Amino acid sequence: MNDLAGKHFVLGLSGGIACYKAAELCRALIKEGATVQVVMTEAAEQFITPVTMQALSGRKVYGSQWDSREPNNMPHINLSREADAIVIAPCSADFMAKLLHGRADELLSLMCLARPIDKVPLLLAPAMNREMWAHPATQRNMAQLDADGAHILGVGTGFQACGETGDGRMLEPPELLQDIIAFFQPKLLRGKQVLVTAGPTFEAIDPVRGITNLSSGKMGFAIARAAREAGAEVTLVAGPVSLPTPRGVTRIDVKSAREMLEATQPHAQRADVFIATAAVADWRPASHSERKIKKDGSGETPDLAFTENPDILATIAQLPRAKSGALFCVGFAAESHDLVANAQAKRARKGVPLLVGNIGPATFGAEDNALLLVDEKGTRDMPRAPKLELARALVAEIARRLP
Repeated sequence: MNDLAGKHFVLGLSGGIACYKAAELCRALIKEGATVQVVMTEAAEQFITPVTMQALSGRKVYGSQWDSREPNNMPHINLSREADAIVIAPCSADFMAKLLHGRADELLSLMCLARPIDKVPLLLAPAMNREMWAHPATQRNMAQLDADGAHILGVGTGFQACGETGDGRMLEPPELLQDIIAFFQPKLLRGKQVLVTAGPTFEAIDPVRGITNLSSGKMGFAIARAAREAGAEVTLVAGPVSLPTPRGVTRIDVKSAREMLEATQPHAQRADVFIATAAVADWRPASHSERKIKKDGSGETPDLAFTENPDILATIAQLPRAKSGALFCVGFAAESHDLVANAQAKRARKGVPLLVGNIGPATFGAEDNALLLVDEKGTRDMPRAPKLELARALVAEIARRLP
């Protein structure tokens, strides 16, 4: 997927050691299909050379408002009109203050001031020392820039070049890339709270063994990311998987089905949408050994009894909020055969308005999937595609069905 295909960015660099990260961000934007025009302040050139940024962007770097390459001598007009967005990364405390007051004494600030506000958004990636970040003046400036329509991408926390540790680091390029991609996604769920379960559950037999399944959690994590991109506040209850948490998503890690239900129930009381993608174990061992069950060479196998796990989707779907329509519930069915019949039967059994079916063995661990949407009117196929692409399409489908 090229999430930024056809987009053109002006990538502005103000002075700061985080300029080295701008090189990776430039490359990442281009890999996502965008074109990038770099504009640097004089201070930025003290940290990274225009030659480096020219090599990465494939375009000559601009630094002066008097650049003679522009026939009309107006690079601040020409470059801003061509852009889908201006991204300032890094954006120093000084440059934030300059933007706040509308100062325009060099090309980059002049271009930000001259851009058509309603057509060319301004995205800022602050980068500074922790004390500079926490200073009331910086916080006031940031609040006013936000009120003026700039989009603040936030900061990271950790070790800083000055030797101190705290907030104020520029976000890492992969984080910035996700935030930039999310910025351009339609905000179909703005103001909504979405609850997602994802991954397998693990039902312990003894301290080292248990019953689980092959679910990787990738589909559920993609849905959580897509819902967050769509403007929702997202809580992700995840079984034992090793996937990174999507940007801006609150994650709760659990192991067993009972733990997943316990974590899910309180959030379902205030969510607008519940999407149950987790592959929850239907049964668990009736008893759990406190010590590893050892074989003794006799050839005898342990006598395991099983008991049924709680049905998380059906439990949440029976809540008064779900029955009244205040909570829209979406189930998932991972089948090995007879997908249409099994998915239709599961939707009726669980009592949910929408159920999404797929063939589990064909998708567990894969980067793509094919889905079947099942509701009271019938079924509809979503052809095989990358999981994130399907997740965005599913989120759009859910948004259309909300009251």
